[in-house]
Amino acid sequence: MEGIPAQGLSLAEHRERLAAARSSLAALSSVLWQTPSGGGLEGLSGVMGEVDALGMACDAGRVAVLREAMNRGESDGGSAALTTAQWVRHHAPSTIAGGAAAIVSVATAFGKRVNAPVKEAVESGRLPVKSAAVVVSEADKLRPLLAEGAEPHVLEGLIGMAEQHGPSGCRLLRDGLIAKYGRQGLLQDQQRMGKSFIRLSQPTHTGASTFEYRLTLDVEGKAVLEAALGPLSAPRPVDGERDLRTSDRRRGDALITLVRRAVAAGDEVGKTNKTTLLLTMSHEDLKDRLGAATTLGGLDAGTHLAPETVRRLCCDGSVIPIVLGGGGEVLDWGIEKRFFTDAQTKRLWLRDGGCTYPGCGAPPQWTDAHHLVHWADLGPSNPDNGALLCERHHTIVHTRRLAGRVVKGPFGERVEWDLTRGSYDDLLARRAAQEPA
Repeated sequence: MEGIPAQGLSLAEHRERLAAARSSLAALSSVLWQTPSGGGLEGLSGVMGEVDALGMACDAGRVAVLREAMNRGESDGGSAALTTAQWVRHHAPSTIAGGAAAIVSVATAFGKRVNAPVKEAVESGRLPVKSAAVVVSEADKLRPLLAEGAEPHVLEGLIGMAEQHGPSGCRLLRDGLIAKYGRQGLLQDQQRMGKSFIRLSQPTHTGASTFEYRLTLDVEGKAVLEAALGPLSAPRPVDGERDLRTSDRRRGDALITLVRRAVAAGDEVGKTNKTTLLLTMSHEDLKDRLGAATTLGGLDAGTHLAPETVRRLCCDGSVIPIVLGGGGEVLDWGIEKRFFTDAQTKRLWLRDGGCTYPGCGAPPQWTDAHHLVHWADLGPSNPDNGALLCERHHTIVHTRRLAGRVVKGPFGERVEWDLTRGSYDDLLARRAAQEPA
């Protein structure tokens, strides 16, 4: 049977080969001493790869057998009254320790034509069954969120990520796929919704002269906090001796340092950066508010931030936007001088006296300096194009696309807001109409 292709074998011949493979594996340890040293395909590393490939083929074989049993109705109870997972555990005892659920999930998914690429990846030995189960699950979650025609690209991306990085890497791809292939504005809506879950609990006394807080942040808050904590929580040797603090202890100390710096700043403009973020985003996406920006550097690298969030972050704080062209080349490397300087911010504090949104009384130290014509739309960083907004109203202005302008009155300058949704887009249209062709 050596020269006969596997596809041409009968079931009895396949079972004979399976028995031979099992016997070979059982006796393998007795002959491993024959492998040459030094690695390579002829050495132990090559044998390990072959055994691993055989293990993946066994997983795919379990799925194929279960799929046939499901088609025949043999796995849905019968006289033994077993569930499908119990049927798998009963006839494949190795799955009692785990894995039956993934086999059932993948076998069920293979009954749907849309999962044909996943089925091919499993049967060809490219994708382990556990990873395939996550690919199917992620695809099911993403499918209702995708733009028309995007599903094949998303499935291809999930399979590729799972092949290279396993199930955890596959899950990390979710926001990036939504940004690229999701319905327009979906990522922004999801991240906006995340703000409603932001929480910091009151301290709970643990009974050991320590207190515990529960903190929940949205994607933007996590990115900002991690960027700020990163440099302060790095190990700091003293006199050549290692920093013996745990990672959690260093992060806790870094948070206290941030708070102390903020308190020490008082009513002055903070001397330290509110946040230090490197963001990459294509020029077209930034201009048209599509896709997402990706954070670079630090432990939080790879986080996706929706475009309107990026525009708001670019108003204030040390956010360095790296604008890319269509071929991935750097068109522009943002520099911090594009943001309001301390002197300019102090002038805004004096002029505005606090948040300029109608009806808000937030003091200036609780505000950000907002570009009335956004930086992304080539708005300059000067007081005539600036207005103070508290965090909440800064978000509202960007979310509702509101326009503001500096007007002169009998008592000096003030900021006037048009609270009509989309008024900022009307402002951009008027500016475009005034520009020479």
